[in-house]
Amino acid sequence: MTPPRRRLAVAAATLTLAALTTACGAIGQAVDCTQATQEINKITTEYSSSLSSAATDPKAIEKASQETADKLKTLASKYDGDLASAVNDMAAVFESIKVDDMSGATEALGKLPEIQAKATAACG
Repeated sequence: MTPPRRRLAVAAATLTLAALTTACGAIGQAVDCTQATQEINKITTEYSSSLSSAATDPKAIEKASQETADKLKTLASKYDGDLASAVNDMAAVFESIKVDDMSGATEALGKLPEIQAKATAACG
């Protein structure tokens, strides 16, 4: 995988994890937020691991991104309201990671601060 692609994929996983951990990790938050944070942490960790093994296969990156998006959608279906919406928005970011359209993936990553604000509002 070329360095820009790898950086982009790692950034997506890291920013997604940071966004929800910041939004829902505070003491005293609702159980839903804590559970969602734990699940997203697990999903993004799996994504990061799969990227390590996909370093030379661009299609494997897309497959891992799609699988991550699917897992996030399944997770979102367990919740409602703004929390579900924020998790679905994260899924959309992973869905947009295509190795032949890095500008689209970069644009999607730019939406993570907005998703973080949405998750913060849902959990706060």
